[in-house]
Amino acid sequence: MQLKSLRIFDAVCSTGSFGAAAQRLHTVQSNVTAHIKKLEEELKVQLMERSNGPVRLTPAGHTLLPQAQRLLQTHDDTCALFAGEVPPAGSLRIGAMESTAALRLPSVLAKVYQAHPHIDLQLRTGPTAALLDDLVRGALDCAFVAGQPPNPRWWAQPVFQEELVLVGPAPMQTLPAPEVLLHTPFLAFRQGCSYRQRIELLLASQGITSTRIMELGTLDAILGCVAAGMGFALMPLALMQTQQSRFGTHCVRLPEPLRSQIGVVDTWLVAPEQQGWSPQLRALVGKLSPLGGVPRHSASQADGSLLASAR
Repeated sequence: MQLKSLRIFDAVCSTGSFGAAAQRLHTVQSNVTAHIKKLEEELKVQLMERSNGPVRLTPAGHTLLPQAQRLLQTHDDTCALFAGEVPPAGSLRIGAMESTAALRLPSVLAKVYQAHPHIDLQLRTGPTAALLDDLVRGALDCAFVAGQPPNPRWWAQPVFQEELVLVGPAPMQTLPAPEVLLHTPFLAFRQGCSYRQRIELLLASQGITSTRIMELGTLDAILGCVAAGMGFALMPLALMQTQQSRFGTHCVRLPEPLRSQIGVVDTWLVAPEQQGWSPQLRALVGKLSPLGGVPRHSASQADGSLLASAR
C-alpha cells in the first residue's frame, strides 16, 4: 500500500470527486482512478460508489479514511522532524566517562533540555573502551571519550580539555617519591579507562613497572577511599576543584614534561557519520563548542586555592 495512493484517496474524499482531487494534486484524473483501483484490489473491497454526483464512501471506505489520515499525518510529521521544521523529539542515548558526566555535562544537558524539552536524554557512564564498543554496537548515539577515537570513519570533535592531577589524602608539595608510589595502591575505574592507562604511564616514568591498582566502580567510591587513606588517584583538576569540599582530598600537578606528555587529556565527542544523525543528536552538537572555543585550564588557573592547600 503506497502512501501516494492513500494521499489520493484522502483527496478524493475531501473534494468529493476524482477530477477535483486530480486538480488539487496536480495530476491527471486517470492517475487518480488508477490509484483508487489499486487500493481496492489490495484490500479486496470497494471503497467508493461512483455516480454522477459526489463520490460516496462505502462502509469499507469510511473505515479506511481515518486509518489513511493517521498514516499520512505520521509520514508528514516525520518528514518535518528530519527537515528541522518542528522541534526535535525522542530519545538521545549519550555515553560519557563518569568524570565528564559529573563535571562537564550537567550544564550542557540542561541547555539541551531547556531548548528542546521533548528530547528524552539518556546518559550511560563507563570507561572509554566500553563506550566505544557500545557505539560500534549501536547501543549509543554518541559518546564523550578520552582522546581521539581510533575509527577514522566516525565523526569526532574535541570539546573539553582536562589537566590530570595526582590526588591523595594529605597535602603534597611535589610528586611523591617512587618508593611511596610503589607501595601505595592506586584507585581507578575498570579496565578500558583512559585515566587508568595514564596511571600506568605515570608509574612507568618513575621506573615502576608493577603496582597495585584497585578497581572501584564509581567516582564517589574512588574519592571517598582516597580521602580515607587507601591510596592515590589520577583525576581532572577541574573536577577536584568541585569535589574538595565534599571529600577533603588534596592534589598536586604533575611535573613537566610529564604534565604535557600524559597530564593533558582532550575529551572528544564521537558519533556515527553525520548522514546518520538524528535531529536529537544535532541538537546536542549545536549546544557544544569545539575545543578551541572552550576555556582551557591554564597554569595560572591551576595555581588556585585547591593546589595552594598542597603547599
